[in-house]
Amino acid sequence: MHTKLAELLSDPSIDQVFALVKSDFETVNQRIHSDLQSDIPLVVEVAKYIVGAGGKRLRPLVVLLAAAVCNYSGQDHIKLATLVEFLHTATLLHDDVVDVSTRRRGKQTVNVVWGNAPSVLVGDFLYSRAFQLMVDIRSMPMLEIICDATNVIAEGEVLQLQHIGNAELTEAEYLEIIRYKTAMLFQASAQAAGALAGSNQTTQYALREFGLHLGMAFQLIDDWLDFVGDDVEMGKNVGDDLAEGKATLPLIHTLQHGDFRNKEIVRQAILQRSSENLSEVMQAVQATGSLEYCHKMAQKHTTLCIESLVSLPPNPFRFGLEALANVTVCRMH
Repeated sequence: MHTKLAELLSDPSIDQVFALVKSDFETVNQRIHSDLQSDIPLVVEVAKYIVGAGGKRLRPLVVLLAAAVCNYSGQDHIKLATLVEFLHTATLLHDDVVDVSTRRRGKQTVNVVWGNAPSVLVGDFLYSRAFQLMVDIRSMPMLEIICDATNVIAEGEVLQLQHIGNAELTEAEYLEIIRYKTAMLFQASAQAAGALAGSNQTTQYALREFGLHLGMAFQLIDDWLDFVGDDVEMGKNVGDDLAEGKATLPLIHTLQHGDFRNKEIVRQAILQRSSENLSEVMQAVQATGSLEYCHKMAQKHTTLCIESLVSLPPNPFRFGLEALANVTVCRMH
């Protein structure tokens, strides 16, 4: 194995993964900014604020790596990676309004700076721009995958909203919510790239499973970080999910396995939609072993994620996808 590939798998870094598709990724970034043009100044101002705030751009990275794994030789993967980022950013704008969030990616949210209406409407602009790019690609299999995913993500948002402040949410119900809301776009990003490349169903299924489990692991790690991370690392306030009344996996596990006192602390925090007693909740979660459980679940999905790739050709880009999965779980160390 090439030395750099061996290093990538034994001691992965996100920079090494990005380096595999460096040229394409730079083109995607250029395309993102050029496709934000509009005759309406406020649209451009708000869109560039949220997109320019950075973010990991992991979903476009998944598109580029998956397309490369499949030996795709065209240019439409650039459009696909761009539209996936637009879809993701649109959901963030809408999420921040629904959740009344104040920080995103280390900056004030759009709804704080400009208000709810511009946040929602610019989110709509990004959705419509994404669909314009989909039509421009002219791939019906890819279009079907992305459209179905967009619908499921919207359902996931509503499903999560239904369960705000619900201290009776089960683990199975929660995993379904994050599959809809978070994992679906990762899943669609990987599978759509395979479809765009004209890959067979076996390859598309492998990429689909990779994206699904990567997304599940990613969200479970976020759940874990909401209790043990820091504001700078996360780009948002620690305890935000608790303040919004969201019963995440560490809280659900505590409600199922904690003693009476710890269960009651967590139950009241969810019902009251408050992070005022965050320190007590954190103690309850730690005492019940719920953070370790969440960590274990994230690692389980990371393992499934990597195992799903075994049928794909062992080229540098498959190794890049494996390394990306490992880098994601490394956020927990």
